[in-house]
Amino acid sequence: MAELIELKAIEERVVLAAAVIGAESGAERSLDELEELAKTAGAVTVGRILQNRESIHPGTYLGKGKIEELKELLWETEATGVICDDELSPAQLKNLEEALETKVMDRTMLILDIFAARAKTREGKIQVELAQLRYRAARLVGINASLSRLGGGIGTRGPGEKKLEVDRRLIHDRIGQLKAELADVTRHREVTRKKREREGTLTAALVGYTNAGKSTLLNRLTQAGTLAEDKLFATLDPTTRALILPGGEKVLLTDTVGFIRKLPHHLIEAFQSTLEEAKYCDVILHVVDCANPQMDMQMHVVYDTLHRLKIRDKEIVTIFNKVDKPNADQTGRDPSSDYRVRLSAKTGAGIDSLLETLSAILRKRRIYFEKIFPYEEAGRIQRIRQNGQLLEESYKEDGIHVKAYVPLELFEQLYR
Repeated sequence: MAELIELKAIEERVVLAAAVIGAESGAERSLDELEELAKTAGAVTVGRILQNRESIHPGTYLGKGKIEELKELLWETEATGVICDDELSPAQLKNLEEALETKVMDRTMLILDIFAARAKTREGKIQVELAQLRYRAARLVGINASLSRLGGGIGTRGPGEKKLEVDRRLIHDRIGQLKAELADVTRHREVTRKKREREGTLTAALVGYTNAGKSTLLNRLTQAGTLAEDKLFATLDPTTRALILPGGEKVLLTDTVGFIRKLPHHLIEAFQSTLEEAKYCDVILHVVDCANPQMDMQMHVVYDTLHRLKIRDKEIVTIFNKVDKPNADQTGRDPSSDYRVRLSAKTGAGIDSLLETLSAILRKRRIYFEKIFPYEEAGRIQRIRQNGQLLEESYKEDGIHVKAYVPLELFEQLYR
C-alpha cells in the first residue's frame, strides 16, 4: 500500500522591524499590532528589532549597523522575510532587500494583502485592486524584480501577481478602468441613499478600530450573520441591515471597514465610496473595545480618520463594548460624543440601553402628527408604521384617526 504524503502550506516566518522616532513604548505597541496583522496574513513572527533614530534613514529605513544585526537575526531564526512598521519608499524597499537578501514588506503591503484575501463582493475586490495598483505604480521599478524573485507569499496575493510584467502605462490604464467601475457602484449607492432619505429612515454607521466588535454587535442587533472573528479586519465588505426598535421604528445599520493606526492613504482613497456611508448617515455608532489597554489611542485614531474623511457634525453614540471582560475599563469617557453606552455585544448585556438611546435620537428628529385618513388610503398608514412611531390608530365612521411621530420628510408627504 502506498504511503500517504502529508502536504502542508509553507509557513512564513517573519522578523518585524521599526525605526523609532520618539517614545519607544509607542513603537512597541505598534509592533504588537503589526504582529497581529502578520498573524492575520498567515505568518509567524519569530523576532523583532527596534532602532532609535532622530529621523528615518532615507535610503535604507534602518542604519547600517542595525541592518547587520537584522541580517544575523534572520539567519538565527530561519526567517523568510522582514516586515517594516512604516511605508517604505521604492529605494528603501530595493536597498533593504539587496542588503538582507530576503523578502522585505512594509506595513501598507501587509494590510493590502489582508484586504485582498478578505474582499468578497465586486465592490470590495475593485477597491482592493485599485489600492494595490496605486501602491505598486509608484514602486513599479523596484518591486517587479523582487516579486518575481520571491515566488508568492504575503505581499503578492490579489491582482498584483498578475501585473509583474505590465508597464506603468498599462497599470494606469487599469486604474482608470477600475475607477470607472467604482463610479458605477457609487452611483447605485447614491440612488439607494436618496431613496432612504425620501422615506425618512434613520441611518447609522458602525465605525471603530479594527476588532472592536462592530460585526458582533451588528449580528446581535439584526442577526445579520456577518463574519465575526477575533482577528484584525475580519470583515471588509460593508453590510447594511435593518434594526427594528422596541417601538416598531426602523433603523438602517451599516458596518464599515475597521480603522487602524497608519491606515494607508491608498486604502482611504480606494474605499472612499464605502466610507461615505459614514459621511451621509444620520448617526455615528463609535464602537470601542474598552477591554483593550490602548483604548484611548484607538479612539484617537478613529476620530482622526473621520476628520481625514471630512466627516463632521454628526450625532455620535460611543459604545463601550466588551464590558463582560475582566480587564474592561469601567470608567471610559468620550467628550467628543453626544451619548455613551456600555454593553457587551457577545453576551447582550446593555443592548437595551443602546436601543433606548436610538429611540431617543429618533424622537428628537420627529414631528407630532394627527390626521384622519379615508379608508381607501389605509395603505399610507403602513408607511407610518415602517418609518415613524404610531401612537394611536382608531377606526371611525369618518375614517381612520391616526396620532404618530413621523420624520419631517414623511410629514410633508402625508399632508399632500
